Amino acid sequence: MDNAATALFTSSLSPFTAVSSISVATFLSICSTFAVMAFAFYFLFKFLSGGNGKAKQAPLPPLLLKPWPIVGNLPEMLINKPTFRWIHELMKGITTGIACIRFGNVHVIVITCPEISCQFLKNQDAVFASRPVSMSTDVTTKGYLTTALVPFGDQWKKMKKVLMGELLSTTRHRWLHDKRVEEADNLVRYVYNLCTSAGGLVNVRVASQQYCGNVPRKMLFNRRYFGEGKEDGGPGFEEEEHISAVFTILAYLYSFCVSDYLPRLRGLDLDGHEKVMAGALSVMQKYHDPIIDERIQQWRNGEKEDVDDLLDVMISMKDAHDDPILTPDEIKAQITEIMIATVDNPSNAVEWALAEMLNRPEIMEKAAEEIDSVVGRERLVQETDFTNLNYVKACAREAFRLHPIAPFNVPHVSVADTTVANYFIPKGSHVLLSRTGLGRNPKFWDDALKFKPERHLKGGGVSLALTESELRFISFSTGMRGCKGVLLGTSMTVMLFARLLQCFTWTIPPTSQKPIDLSEAKDNLFLANPLVAVAKPRLPSHVYASLSLN
Repeated sequence: MDNAATALFTSSLSPFTAVSSISVATFLSICSTFAVMAFAFYFLFKFLSGGNGKAKQAPLPPLLLKPWPIVGNLPEMLINKPTFRWIHELMKGITTGIACIRFGNVHVIVITCPEISCQFLKNQDAVFASRPVSMSTDVTTKGYLTTALVPFGDQWKKMKKVLMGELLSTTRHRWLHDKRVEEADNLVRYVYNLCTSAGGLVNVRVASQQYCGNVPRKMLFNRRYFGEGKEDGGPGFEEEEHISAVFTILAYLYSFCVSDYLPRLRGLDLDGHEKVMAGALSVMQKYHDPIIDERIQQWRNGEKEDVDDLLDVMISMKDAHDDPILTPDEIKAQITEIMIATVDNPSNAVEWALAEMLNRPEIMEKAAEEIDSVVGRERLVQETDFTNLNYVKACAREAFRLHPIAPFNVPHVSVADTTVANYFIPKGSHVLLSRTGLGRNPKFWDDALKFKPERHLKGGGVSLALTESELRFISFSTGMRGCKGVLLGTSMTVMLFARLLQCFTWTIPPTSQKPIDLSEAKDNLFLANPLVAVAKPRLPSHVYASLSLN
């Protein structure tokens, strides 16, 4: 991989993130304009609400900090960056597994207990079936036209029906099988070429993110590259720019933006988030929109009649009056959402798993031996083999548990006042399940910070799933607003992981630090330094030759 490509992926954030931020002093001066009114409203409220004879209400969850009037704990949020690490540090002083912090007038409920998580997303799933209104989701979804990121309502119901019935159904998954296999084969081809032309050094982050970008591109647009690509099977400039934009958008979704809690301030873009989001989305649109617009015109003109990919599926869907079910904007927004929902989770889990295994070679050897016993060395792993690869899947589950892609799940919003775990949860509260708080909770996991795949093995020949029904960790979100692409995400994760383990031996470069440094990046949960390892082919040469290697 050339230096430019490697440098592009050394951080989860792209050059789009180089923007100015609001100073604490500026924000505090804005907050101060509310102060006198805040105290006046506070005492007026206390006066009017006194002696109303209502039954005693359950208490709020324990407060992480005492909030200021009107602005809540927004001043502290701005001072303590990154916000997710600050919140988790505050949670260490809470023993209840649930706590509350107020940003503006929004109660943000943070949960680190699996049992309480289940009360939210199982027992009262319907009450927490909405999503927040936020700057990041508004711009990403073209005004809430999609599925995963939009508030509960008619548009969500419409797009959920499209997603589950037409795009991500088991029937459609089978229909797209060959496209997924093409990209798994290209992954092997790409890494094999690096073995022979780059001294065996492989940037695992680049290879993993490339594969996880190729799969949805092939499913959506029936193409691997937006440009000419590279002869070795790796990403060209266009794909590098596209994936960089995807990860920039992901970094700013639900990123504790000031205007998410004080909506009237959105136009000021005080923390610069909207400018970054707009820049990244313009890159995605630069590559997506010409393809989508041309394809829509081809269907309208009768130049195209055969359905070859998911874009064709969306365009060709008609209602009872033979009118298109989806508008061009709905198609464009949903494609963007599918793209950003597909790339990060599998690639991050596999990079972390390989890093852990490089420091524990016996685990890697055991996983490779399982693949050899199930598949052999004369053919490549296929999706039909996944049922029998329980140890490989246990390693993937352990990576999801210990090294989640994000600190919190996508927020749930309560559509009514309710009580959970004997605490009052007001309507409009934002509920955040802590992925790290659940997966690394020492109350529920022995040696919680140690990579131990064996903890997930059930025995008795039961095929292991990557999902965790009891919410002891989160690989894919669950419930009414859970991940609709679990089948696709599972297939991508296991295929990426199994192909890398089956086709190559992996060792730490002789010039690198030993063991691999497993530190997290400061601003996210990625491995601080992209994993670079030495790969060597471990299968007979004719297996690779069947892939038409360059």
